[in-house]
Amino acid sequence: MGLQKAENNSANAAKPIVKPYGKIELSLNNVLLPEERLTTTPSKLDGMDQETETDSRVLGCELIQTAGILLKLPQVAMATGQVLFQRFYYSKSFVRHSMETTAMACVCLASKIEEAPRRIRDVINVFHHIRQVNSQKPISPMVLDQHYIDLKTEVIKAERRVLKELGFCVHVKHPHKVIVMYLQVLGFEKHKNFMQLSWNYMNDALRSDVFMRYDPETIACACVYLSARYLEICLPKVPPWFGIFKVTEAQILDICHRILLLYKRSKVNVEELEKKVADLKRQYQESKQKLKGITSGNNSPNSVNSPSRNNHSSEKARSESRSRSNSRSPSKHKRSKGHSRGRSRSAERRSSKKHRIRRSYTPSPSPPRHSSKHSRDKSRYRSRSRSPGARSGSYDKYYTSEKKSRTKHRDSYDEVRIRSRH
Repeated sequence: MGLQKAENNSANAAKPIVKPYGKIELSLNNVLLPEERLTTTPSKLDGMDQETETDSRVLGCELIQTAGILLKLPQVAMATGQVLFQRFYYSKSFVRHSMETTAMACVCLASKIEEAPRRIRDVINVFHHIRQVNSQKPISPMVLDQHYIDLKTEVIKAERRVLKELGFCVHVKHPHKVIVMYLQVLGFEKHKNFMQLSWNYMNDALRSDVFMRYDPETIACACVYLSARYLEICLPKVPPWFGIFKVTEAQILDICHRILLLYKRSKVNVEELEKKVADLKRQYQESKQKLKGITSGNNSPNSVNSPSRNNHSSEKARSESRSRSNSRSPSKHKRSKGHSRGRSRSAERRSSKKHRIRRSYTPSPSPPRHSSKHSRDKSRYRSRSRSPGARSGSYDKYYTSEKKSRTKHRDSYDEVRIRSRH
């Protein structure tokens, strides 16, 4: 029994301690979000409605796509930037983080991931050009002033923030190659219109949330299904052609429905959207200031719940209790007269003894003779006292102590002479 207990203890000691920290799983598969994360987003928690959030997502993805075309990025890099943009705003709010700055950061980050890096200066200039075109203003180059420097710093910070929120899991698997492979299996690899239309549907699907819900293989099947319906191409039904790819018809129909909803949406009005987001941001800042004022009011010394006031009251109560304990309470038993008389007599004896000791002391009749060493010290003190510092009124402790000792001995010598005369 003793050996078994020892073995169990050693086994328990060898087990690693599991800490309740969050963990990051690196995988080659795309990150899929659960339904509760997709429905209750941080933007909704900050007061943004579903329509405004969808418009912000669509506009941000369109900016990334347009900027990628102007920067001559490969389509894979633009798709990566849009997926990172969508993932980030399921973790953060549009109210607290600027949509345009985050889109710039996603373009920079995606260009690095897909090995086609672009300068931050070029990305900022391209977004500035897109804004001028959308607002129908005359095209002018961006001035390299303090605003440009601040914007560049914000883009760098936003890029770091995206990496941090995604846990540096920035790998994105795209359905481009999967679509080509599926069409080769179905025997349509030479049908260019079929392949191009499937790619177009897939690129448009990046503006929706289907990449957060389904894996790339399922999205590829849905894009092939939509293209076949549009081009009126017959695909095998019995058995269904998508069964070989382990995809259900319900998943395909759901993805097709979400993609087709994008074409029914009206064009986003950028100015109105910015006003809505600005109002929400102002409300958020006001609520934040109110909350800050409430907390600072609780921490003020005059508030009831203030910790300083509570500390002061506790100190006051402590001092009162201490004063009560130190105050003399009336004694229950009176002291005897003999005890008090004995204490007074002992005090008288001590005082008389002190007087006797003082009377026995008599000063020496002759003045004290100083040794050579003492005279040397005395001369040194005098030389110090003649220094300019002494004339200015500086204090010399050695000289003053010597002066006091001389006057003391002189007074005692004069007293002895007067007594001898009498």
